[in-house]
Amino acid sequence: MKNCFKIGNSKTFTKIVSEADLAEFETGVVHQVYGTFALGRDAEWACRLFVLEMKEEQEEGIGTFLTVNHYSPALLGQSVEITATIDQLEKNSIECSYEVLVGERLIAKGRQGQKIILKKRLTELFNSLSK
Repeated sequence: MKNCFKIGNSKTFTKIVSEADLAEFETGVVHQVYGTFALGRDAEWACRLFVLEMKEEQEEGIGTFLTVNHYSPALLGQSVEITATIDQLEKNSIECSYEVLVGERLIAKGRQGQKIILKKRLTELFNSLSK
């Protein structure tokens, strides 16, 4: 694992809310807004941007937790900006806080954690669980 970041470093991911991001369940679309589920997925991606640069070829990141505090809707077609900031780096763990904005309006914030683990170890773990 490469130690190329420090606490306080930030990365930003910007996307347009698409139909695939809408609040939808088995019964169909509930609202024409950015669903909390999709927002959480994209927040995890923003935090993973650090992991992509930190992990070695034989390693992979795996999520350990995700919190989403959803405050305001982002409408279909709006541009959302997700900024992840490193809060904690310890051994092979990274924890980030994040904020999601549409312009200056706060849409959501929360925290996300990941660990960087050898791919071989992950494969062994997954195989042991499938028995």
